Amino acid sequence: MGDAGYIIFGVVGREILSAGTVIFAVFATGGQLLAGQIALGVLSDSRLCLMLYTGIFTIPTLIFSFPRTLDRLSWLSVPSVFSILIAGIAGMAGAGINPLEGRTTSLFLQPTFVNAFISVTNPVFAYAGHFMFFILISEMRNPKDAMKAAYTLQIFATTYYAVFAIVTHWYLGDGVVSPSFSSLPPVWAKAAYGIAIPNFLIAGSLYAHTAAKLIFLRLFRNSEHLHSHTLIGWGTWTVLILIMNAASFVLAVGVPIFSYLIGIAASLFASWYTYGIAGAFWLHDSYYLSGEGVKAWKRRPTMFVLSVLTFAAGGFICVAGTYVIITLIISAYNSGSVPPPFQC
Repeated sequence: MGDAGYIIFGVVGREILSAGTVIFAVFATGGQLLAGQIALGVLSDSRLCLMLYTGIFTIPTLIFSFPRTLDRLSWLSVPSVFSILIAGIAGMAGAGINPLEGRTTSLFLQPTFVNAFISVTNPVFAYAGHFMFFILISEMRNPKDAMKAAYTLQIFATTYYAVFAIVTHWYLGDGVVSPSFSSLPPVWAKAAYGIAIPNFLIAGSLYAHTAAKLIFLRLFRNSEHLHSHTLIGWGTWTVLILIMNAASFVLAVGVPIFSYLIGIAASLFASWYTYGIAGAFWLHDSYYLSGEGVKAWKRRPTMFVLSVLTFAAGGFICVAGTYVIITLIISAYNSGSVPPPFQC
């Protein structure tokens, strides 16, 4: 993402997008650690301190993020996909078999702007993995296959997200919590969380791996340490992996408003990685690579308008999302609902 930022916006763009990618990847890793914490807590009936569950989950996340290339992690992603697929099916089955009594299922609500925009930032964060595309493409044997993988991912993920959301909302009602597995009966919640653990684990590992790799590439871009098994190379990689996972752990357990900070990170960075930058990519490539400049935009007016609107949507989500999350943080502190740091 940093290199793409350099091509479009110069040195400043490279530094901003690179830093944003690392920061967002660390926050995303912390988010997966929290998901693992919730899963382990549900499976064990919360018999231990939640902070211990986070620490327990951090250890395998660190181990799986340690390989320096994605060829090994990519194979682990296969069971990860199946785990979240089967977990979702189990969750929908549990909701259908045990519908919430007296539930209210509303198709349209009248929330405040703040509450409504939370529903916007959630899918933005769900699709925020786009920033990893560059890392994945750079290690593919045939980078031209990237578009096939991207289309497959987007079609499957969008369809699955929609079906899961509709089914769980229909059977659990407007009061469904997030994650929605927690709204299921205990037995079904344990089944769903237990099956989903591999996905939480591998997703966190990929995020931590990505954060470490971006810094590693910047340090050794034109060095033998990048591809060779040298002491300096492996030593630096080990330190980076430890730092990224440790930072994610500290943020997840030590910052009481970490869930809000994830929302801020999603608003500041994911809004651009998911939407805004995509529009800028098309505008730049069609202008320069075609050699026709503005004529290329005029020749494809639909794509031009769509790209401009996509870029504008990214900017709106960035500004509005940040405002909404800050408003929620202020409200949480004023109501006294923010717990102390490192609390069980």
